[in-house]
Amino acid sequence: MRFSSLALALVPSILLVNSEKLEIPAVDRVVQKTLNDYYNYTHYHAPANATNNTASRGGNTQGPEASGQAYWYEQINHQGISAFGPAGYVVYRNVKDYGAKGDGSTDDTAAINAAISAGNTCGKACTSSTTTPLVVYFPAGTYIVSSPVNQAYYCQLIGNANNPPTLKATGVFNGFGIIDADPYYTQNLNWGSTNVFFRQIRNFIIDTTAVAPSSAMNGIHWPTAQATSIQNVQFELSAASGTQHVGLFIESGSAGALLDLTFNGGLKGAALGNQQFTTRNLVFNNAVTAISMFWDWSWAYKSISINNCQVGIDISAGGSSGQEVGSITLYDSSITNTPIGVQTAWDTSSSPASAGSLILENVVLNGVPTAVQGPNGVALAGGSTTIAAWGQGHSYTPSGPTTFQASFTANNRPGSLVSGSKYYEASKPQFENLAVSQIVSARSSGAKGDGKTDDTAALQNGINSAASAGNVFFIDGGTYIVTSTLKVPAGAKIAGEFLTSVIMSSGSFFNNQASPQPVVQVGQSGDAGTVQMVDLIVSTQGGQAGAVLIEWNMATSGTPSGMWDVHTRIGGSVGSNLQVAQCPTSAQPTAGCTAAFMSIHITESASNLYLENNWFWTADHDIDDPSNTQISVFTGRGMLVESKSGTIWLSGTAVEHHALYQYQLSGTQDIYLAQAQTETPYYQPNPSSPTPFSVVSSINDPNFASSCAGQSGNCANAWGFRVLNSNGVYMYGGGFYSFFDNYSTACSDQGGSENCQNNIVDIESSSNINMYNLNTVGTTNMATVNGQAVAKYSDNVNVFPNTIALFRPS
Repeated sequence: MRFSSLALALVPSILLVNSEKLEIPAVDRVVQKTLNDYYNYTHYHAPANATNNTASRGGNTQGPEASGQAYWYEQINHQGISAFGPAGYVVYRNVKDYGAKGDGSTDDTAAINAAISAGNTCGKACTSSTTTPLVVYFPAGTYIVSSPVNQAYYCQLIGNANNPPTLKATGVFNGFGIIDADPYYTQNLNWGSTNVFFRQIRNFIIDTTAVAPSSAMNGIHWPTAQATSIQNVQFELSAASGTQHVGLFIESGSAGALLDLTFNGGLKGAALGNQQFTTRNLVFNNAVTAISMFWDWSWAYKSISINNCQVGIDISAGGSSGQEVGSITLYDSSITNTPIGVQTAWDTSSSPASAGSLILENVVLNGVPTAVQGPNGVALAGGSTTIAAWGQGHSYTPSGPTTFQASFTANNRPGSLVSGSKYYEASKPQFENLAVSQIVSARSSGAKGDGKTDDTAALQNGINSAASAGNVFFIDGGTYIVTSTLKVPAGAKIAGEFLTSVIMSSGSFFNNQASPQPVVQVGQSGDAGTVQMVDLIVSTQGGQAGAVLIEWNMATSGTPSGMWDVHTRIGGSVGSNLQVAQCPTSAQPTAGCTAAFMSIHITESASNLYLENNWFWTADHDIDDPSNTQISVFTGRGMLVESKSGTIWLSGTAVEHHALYQYQLSGTQDIYLAQAQTETPYYQPNPSSPTPFSVVSSINDPNFASSCAGQSGNCANAWGFRVLNSNGVYMYGGGFYSFFDNYSTACSDQGGSENCQNNIVDIESSSNINMYNLNTVGTTNMATVNGQAVAKYSDNVNVFPNTIALFRPS
């Protein structure tokens, strides 16, 4: 979603549009309250008696750096470019080349920020840009900082994967976090937090222990949106009595993934507020409160380990009469030696009616007297036990709404989706144990990546050569034009240069919607093997009405294949020829702005595939326009899953702005989803679905002409989530949003009619459908089953969306 991070005026709870920015005063108010409450953090200055030391104090001490082998990324020949950036622009920056020492004593702040800002990157007062992507690399070492590292837009901060570097604050540190990813240069964030895309922080130790425990010190400030992640980061915070340290602070945004993080000490390990997030494999040790939530709409917590804290997760913000946290789903997790597992403000009379929705599944307690503490006492007793399944909120099983606070029958998980007692999970490969000789560069293979040369043959030869030798094919930063399908064989391992690498289709081969063609094709029907793909963007240039950006055919046995941080970006960037000049919102569909047939197709032959933190996006605005002006780019379908064998994991995926549907699961089985998220195209119903595309019955496209016959209102709008002829869907958090009616937000005003579209979730001829914390926005009927509306928004009002905590229609 795209709205400005903060509107300071307290105005009625309606949506306001200013250029491309969608402001939600209900969110703005809670963000402003949070900033007021945390003023000492956002404006932190070391006290006058602070000493400029780097010695750890206050409980935690950091041992010597772990030894580790060299990381190939540091050693390769760096050839990444920006195809549409300034002449001579440098993508890769090693902070030591800019004067950083990493010796544990030198103040490296200026050198690190010089590495980030060199080449006029998108920093202070820059709206957003795709033309200055950068990777800032930190070799092993301890880097002392006395003020924040200010991460630029489209900037990746990457540490040595084998020996993560430490960023350590001095005792006289000033600023809002060791890393401030979106500074308050004024009263507002530098970038609207729901427009901050394509950024990562990976492989670091963040150490605040040299700062006095009583100081309002923060580790990372991370208001952010889609296609962003923090991975493999350890937070070392003061654990002394009275500590005020916070590890991770997020006050707003629409994200995103937090993966493989450890928090040691602190008043709060993580202090969080965002529309939605996927969080997996987070460990909290010895914090006062492990996770404190300001607000959210929906949040998935998987594989969370909370140890020796006072409170595990606090979702009581706002109190019973004005709850601010919409819903959370906690599963496959453990809480140990912590008096209160979850603190909530929910009771049967709390407000809003469905706020504070909570689902617990497979949560192991050891030494936790109170599992859930309500506003009036113990809601669920603890001890040393396993919570199979328990929840609170509204349920439809299948009829409803029923208000409940009780145990219920846990999902009967298929063996194919689990590993041990948990759903299977896999962290993004970094190939950290490989030697430089095992990395095959795209540019060294003859590809140019200059946004104009046809790189199809060079890329294909490089992919084939690397796969046959068991090597990684590394796509250096750049934009690589392809004019026919890239075929990815079994055994391939493909890595982009941390999201600075774009594969862009172009030409007539992809411009016939009657004969759709894949841009990147993983295997062909009948192929078996394993493929791994990481850190790439697949895009289109101009009219590409027949382009299927990613087609996955590969059947995999044993360890699943995977795709991590691989995104589709259709329009809205320089070089796409799908910007304000070509595709204004005032225009009806044209051939030049009909930009893709489908984002991703997981075909009938595919199986055993793990996706994590993938954003399949048709641009709603022009990232490279100084005003982020809205645009109308037309794409047909989002994600189509037709795998007959199924066994598909979709962890933290989002699909936005496709004409017919965002997700469609058709004739498949055993599908796991963690925090799925969608948005309906902003231009609909002008035109309505399927325009400018035709209904293709062979892939079970929805036929709105028949399904909407006799219905009034906005019936022929894209489905957010559609399931037909399928069995076994397990969703742990979902947000399906419709904010606009032909670029007007009146239809989704809080407290209004919620009629941007009639329907958004559709279940047809399917069984064993299980959805925890189903959230919708701007939709009259939250869900339909076999053509009949079964849940109305007005029965399930939450903080801004509408929520069903437990939805089992079949």
